[in-house]
Amino acid sequence: METSIGNQKINIIWDKGTGYDFFASLNVLHYPAKFGLRAAWAAGVRSRLSPEDREFFEDLIEVHFEPYEWVYSLPEPKDVDTVLYALKQIPAAQRLTELKIYPTYDQAFTQRLKEVRDRGSWQVEDRDFLSERISKEKDKGAITPKKIEKLLDLYANAEVFGETYLAAYQSYHEVFFTEEEKRIASKIEVALENAQKLAEELPFLELLEELSRGLKFEELPGITEIILIPSYWLSPLFTTNIIGEGRLMMLFGARPPGESLVPGEIVPEDLLQILKALADPTRLRILRYLMQEQLTPAELSRRLRLRAPTLTHHLHILRLAGLVRLVMRGKSERLYFARMESIKGIYAILKNFLEQDVVEVESVDILDRDRIF
Repeated sequence: METSIGNQKINIIWDKGTGYDFFASLNVLHYPAKFGLRAAWAAGVRSRLSPEDREFFEDLIEVHFEPYEWVYSLPEPKDVDTVLYALKQIPAAQRLTELKIYPTYDQAFTQRLKEVRDRGSWQVEDRDFLSERISKEKDKGAITPKKIEKLLDLYANAEVFGETYLAAYQSYHEVFFTEEEKRIASKIEVALENAQKLAEELPFLELLEELSRGLKFEELPGITEIILIPSYWLSPLFTTNIIGEGRLMMLFGARPPGESLVPGEIVPEDLLQILKALADPTRLRILRYLMQEQLTPAELSRRLRLRAPTLTHHLHILRLAGLVRLVMRGKSERLYFARMESIKGIYAILKNFLEQDVVEVESVDILDRDRIF
């Protein structure tokens, strides 16, 4: 499918598979607050893993980028069986490189990591070299020397890492994701079908805004191909990955409105996020400003006299609730504006929940909780 933005031609490719959520879910479970997930439930899922596997994932997650590009390269159906089978076919020492655990298109950076892998050790010079190269990648930003050291440790012990990586993900599949895959597979299919129908009705930039629930791109300079992939676990957020010159991969939220990541949850997740967002005077003040005009975080900070990290925290909660639109202008400018349609719909969401049959909902909740736990 081809679309255009002005004179810019963009090829749209659709893809799907539970393999994407297999990797995304562990990121969500380790950073539940970022995705509006209840921390206690996330900790409960992680506790099903052995102490060794938990420690491995905790260390990995600090420098790990989910290997979505690698999953894209796999044959259909790109489910977890496909992922694990393909992982087994890669020699253990090569898994770091094949999966692009830390992706970068800086050839010197990649070459230095391979050298560390081949000699099985790293020096201070390697850390300093990689830190300098990363600091030059404007879109990635600098990462701390400590994280660079962790990355180097992985490459210096590449074969051990590769063996542990496969074993840990096999264990995660066994203790949790086998049942989770059954729950989400059909919903990913439906989300893809719905997105493709929307693509026939909306201009492309409006389509992206709808799929991302409020992320608006004013332009996509230099992009010639976009791969769109539904993800149950990343809802309501939206992730982008550059996977080559002019090629962009986007995973969009595929969880149905009113449905929670926590199986059997009575209260709809989107309702909880909205009520949490509104139950704070600072966020209400932010919304009042954003009802009037588009503002940058810096402008909001000055008006509200808030430190940047504090404002970022509040804006993220409003974004999770779908109450603000994030406008991407150029490479770095970010503008926020209130999503009027979401604000107007708050009463209808609350009314629908309160008028549900209480007995029926409670019965389903008890059955689901027994099945999961």
